[in-house]
Amino acid sequence: MISKKQCVAMLLAGGQGSRLAPLTSNIAKPAVPFGSRYRIIDFSLSNCVNSGIDTVGVLTQYQPLELNDYLGTGAPWDLDLSYGGLHILPPYQAAKGGDWFKGTANAIYQNIRFIKRYNPDYVLILSGDHIYKMDYSLMLQEHIDNNADCTISVIDVSKEEASRFGIMSTDPEGRITEFEEKPANPKSTQASMGVYIFSTDALIRYLEEDEADPDSSNDFGKNIIPKMLADGCRMYAYLYKGYWRDVGTLKSFWEANMDAIGDLPELWLNDPGWKIYYRHANNPPQYLGADAHVTNSICGDNNDINGTVKRSVLFSNIVIEEGAEVKDSIIMEGCVIHSGAKVKYSIIDRNVEIGADARVGGSKKTEDLTVVGSDVKLGEGAVVNAGEILTENRDKDQEERK
Repeated sequence: MISKKQCVAMLLAGGQGSRLAPLTSNIAKPAVPFGSRYRIIDFSLSNCVNSGIDTVGVLTQYQPLELNDYLGTGAPWDLDLSYGGLHILPPYQAAKGGDWFKGTANAIYQNIRFIKRYNPDYVLILSGDHIYKMDYSLMLQEHIDNNADCTISVIDVSKEEASRFGIMSTDPEGRITEFEEKPANPKSTQASMGVYIFSTDALIRYLEEDEADPDSSNDFGKNIIPKMLADGCRMYAYLYKGYWRDVGTLKSFWEANMDAIGDLPELWLNDPGWKIYYRHANNPPQYLGADAHVTNSICGDNNDINGTVKRSVLFSNIVIEEGAEVKDSIIMEGCVIHSGAKVKYSIIDRNVEIGADARVGGSKKTEDLTVVGSDVKLGEGAVVNAGEILTENRDKDQEERK
């Protein structure tokens, strides 16, 4: 007889990520590169592995091709198992019909059979678009100790930020007494991280009731959590005190990458005690020329750097010619930055070519972050102004005609 799993993880990775456009124009948000070698989804997957959770369903939907290729059989995360492991779960057509995932709760509802296959006592529900390192086993133990129906991981935020999140009010024992989804006047600063642990029977019961309600939005924050709270279920908050960031906007994505450069132990990417697993590309090492100056930066592999790089994140297969400068920026894979070009406070997507003496960005204000979409070619001397999002080719003459 095959043994049951104590806990199965369901990782929601199907969001369109429109606020991250143009980075998400052709790929799902969890597949967006991060921190020179990784993808955003690597953090949640690695958290599962490091927490002893070896059965993960990844629910995909929007632009899944690259994400599916990247995940493969789950081998880079030690999730290529004969029983359990990593499973990609797209929407599908059943005998009674089918549909796209209508909301976070509906996505899990459509995959109840996957959960039941492993007969777990508990189900961990995650988002694939957060940057953090968290031991889910500690949260699970609190859930068990509290005999909870649902435990929600929360992080303390400022009063100013609280209206952007689902906010929990709790009693002295940590039991949730009130929940408000993005309140205008928040009563607490305990914000939901979108990390839930449910006792399986309670989860399935409420998912089935929610699916039967034609007026429901089929969403955990809007429907499932409020309904369980109204019914008097045992619901607890788990206070997480480490680094966590929702990289759902270009600003937050840039800031999280810059945080990865800094000396934050909670976000140390090379921490041997909490490894962030990823799919290796087997590139050769990078080359730094005699005139290269690279400071306070993190870089991938197979780069040819002969210019100046300061406080930046470089991915792989990048060429930076002599006399070029990159500062406070993210340069994705396959980019070429020609001699004399200057890139500041910018995100440069994959396979962009920046011509000699071109100028991209420049403002130190994050609201003026400059973004150049994938495969764009900038001619010699072309200018992309601070705060601009460019998705088409540009040469110097085009800029002057504006």
